[in-house]
Amino acid sequence: MSFSFIALILLTIWINMAQLQQGGPDEKEKTTALKDLLSRIDLDELMKKDEPPLEFPDTLEGFEYAFNEKGQLRHIKTGEPFVFNYREDLHRWNQKRYEALGEIITKYVYELLEKECHLKKVTLPVDATESEPKSFIFMSEDALTNPDKLMVLIHGSGVVRAGQWARRLIINEDLDSGTQIPYIKRAIEEGYGVIVLNPNENYIEVEKTKAQVQLSSDSSDEPAEKRERKDKIQKETKKRRDFYEKYRNPQKEKETVQLYIRDNGSPEEHAIYVWDHFIAESAAENVFFVAHSYGGLAFVELNCCNWVSSSEPLDTSVESMLPDCPRVSAGTERHELTSWKSFPSIFKFFSEASEAKNSSVKLAPTRRSNRIKYEEL
Repeated sequence: MSFSFIALILLTIWINMAQLQQGGPDEKEKTTALKDLLSRIDLDELMKKDEPPLEFPDTLEGFEYAFNEKGQLRHIKTGEPFVFNYREDLHRWNQKRYEALGEIITKYVYELLEKECHLKKVTLPVDATESEPKSFIFMSEDALTNPDKLMVLIHGSGVVRAGQWARRLIINEDLDSGTQIPYIKRAIEEGYGVIVLNPNENYIEVEKTKAQVQLSSDSSDEPAEKRERKDKIQKETKKRRDFYEKYRNPQKEKETVQLYIRDNGSPEEHAIYVWDHFIAESAAENVFFVAHSYGGLAFVELNCCNWVSSSEPLDTSVESMLPDCPRVSAGTERHELTSWKSFPSIFKFFSEASEAKNSSVKLAPTRRSNRIKYEEL
């Protein structure tokens, strides 16, 4: 039964009810009967008959996709690019499928960082116990001991994780444009130590047990009667708010609880933690940051250059109303492509900055003296 067919049934019933309500007592009895009939219609069950289960493969091979020699994601049998609208008129299901593929892509990039870029995975917090939630970053072997230069890579906000610039580019374009791998390889070739941050890995999700759900609902000090009334109102409000969502996607998903990672519960906390425990402790005389989108907000007060999306040719000066870094064109109007399109210019900028640096002036690797603490925001 399709979405439109169900809607037609309901619309017909409501029209009939509206007509009957204008009549006498007999019509009112019929209205009551129709209301009773409507209350018995389980929209969730109707939609479940046509909606596929939210169960997806956990490997690229399961999705029947693979990366070719050009780093492009292609279907194993047809050679075609990824298709988002795999099932017509089921946008939510297609989105869930896309997200499931994205999680596989994230793990795949992690593997490339270790196998192709020869980075090591370092657990955070550094003193984490075996049972507590953990995050991690990636580092080259010489990240803390390289006496010359260190490159720090920071992605933007959203679903991306360490080693990625944009998931959409990885899936729809190629690995070079969507990942940090070209930066890492060139940095290593040119003698940089490398640290790859993971600022969006802030918590782990675990399924709520019945005990946790019961505890959360019973933890209030309010009288039982008042709490019951409040819970009833909240449930009704949530039911109305979620009606359309349930209509489109009736399959009940598991309730989860987020367990935040100590000292890394936000992108800002993560950046501070990595600075304090790694960057500030490194031997490098020169530290260079490549930060995409939101990842760059923490560094706008440093000497820098901001490659922005623009229709102007690469490196053309771009005016800005904000008193931040000097802005130049990244040579593309697509925001997610700015880090890739400006790739050669960024390394040129770093090289020129190193050569022009006055060796008699050394900046201490500190941050707290000129920064408002995150917890004070």
